[in-house]
Amino acid sequence: MENAVLADRTQFAFTILFHYLFPIGTMGLAPFIAWFTFVAARTGNPFYDRAARFWGRIFAVNFAIGVVTGIPMEFQFGTNWAAFSARTGAVIGQPLAMEGIFAFFLESIFLGVFLYGRRFVSPRLYVASAVLIWAGSWLSGFLVITVNAWMQHPVGYTMGPGGQVKLTSLAAVLLSDYAWGQFVHAIAGAVLTGSFLVAGVGAYYVLARRQAAYGVLFARAGVPVACLFSILTIFPTGDLNGSAITKYQPAKLAAAEGLFTSERDAPLAIIGMPDEQRETLIDPIVVPGVLSFLAYGNFQAGVKGIAAYPVRDRPPVALTYYAYHIMVGLGTIFVALSGLATLLLLLNRLERSRWLLWLLMLAMPFPYIANEAGWVTTEVGRQPWIVYGLIRTSESASPNVAAAETIFTTLGFAGMYFLLGVLFVLIVLREIAAGPEHERAPEVPAVAAP
Repeated sequence: MENAVLADRTQFAFTILFHYLFPIGTMGLAPFIAWFTFVAARTGNPFYDRAARFWGRIFAVNFAIGVVTGIPMEFQFGTNWAAFSARTGAVIGQPLAMEGIFAFFLESIFLGVFLYGRRFVSPRLYVASAVLIWAGSWLSGFLVITVNAWMQHPVGYTMGPGGQVKLTSLAAVLLSDYAWGQFVHAIAGAVLTGSFLVAGVGAYYVLARRQAAYGVLFARAGVPVACLFSILTIFPTGDLNGSAITKYQPAKLAAAEGLFTSERDAPLAIIGMPDEQRETLIDPIVVPGVLSFLAYGNFQAGVKGIAAYPVRDRPPVALTYYAYHIMVGLGTIFVALSGLATLLLLLNRLERSRWLLWLLMLAMPFPYIANEAGWVTTEVGRQPWIVYGLIRTSESASPNVAAAETIFTTLGFAGMYFLLGVLFVLIVLREIAAGPEHERAPEVPAVAAP
């Protein structure tokens, strides 16, 4: 059974890590599409309309592959995690159904209007379609996150006979402080990713000296948003999420920081290598007292270490620690890079600083890595619970699915997702190569008079 649970966890981790790449793109790009569409309608300048539709096409590719890769994860609740679904379906089924009925249809219908209905709808409805795409993408993210947040911090339920979880308050699930802390942090990370994409593509156009006017527009639009949301991912959204973890999941906090022994004046580990066997952090560089202050607002506050928890209740320390530090380290780099770019923008030197444009272009993949590392921290740090403090992961797998069956389907997913990933990259690169001017009406050549 342990091998089956490990195989099930591996499959879900693989599929969700791949899937999450695409909602990050849709949630991050949607505000830019809405803004460019609004400016186009306000000014009547087709330049901004072509910019909006360029990012709309890239959004559509993200949306399509996100849908395709999201479906297998929901099937896994029934195939690999039947025991979990049977016990908690009354709770998690509500937000997931709402996501499909409300958010998905809102996003998909108005994406169709935006891409294909411009000639058939009024200008106001066309602008509204862009705004509703934005609303749908964020609503979808919120409803999915409420499910995860409930698994992190269960509220609004009672336990029925046989361990069945019964929903008592949908409002409590949707309005949970843990859910909102996760949501604002995830949105900040997504917009950070979208803004680096917009700025990076703009930097490419400026460096390549092709469609440079759009390059300038994208760089100038993406850089200040990247700076703002780089800061927001740390404070207040990161701090808010961290406060919820400190309050409800202190073992995750200790694992993420590599704190093995309970301490007052607890240090913040900048670097180090956690050794779970000897329960120590090897070759650490720490800042005394900072972890106590960040967790409790007091440099002298006590923070419980991993050793304070029973072995069976401890999360995997090394993976949680490294994932968390990758996220935080990259977040710090994003603040520095986007802050410097914003300064040069204010000095009107951004487009002439080719070295910085190269950095912006090369930085595009790294916000995705930071978001994925944040997900790993969140999910691995919750273990060994599938619903924190309530249901263990080891109790939740389907009893009739063998490890070999799950491994076989995981290999199938790997092959399909490889093809989807290659297809996604090729389509997006093709769109970037064509650029926003792809939609410009062709000029009619002059015909010499006979």
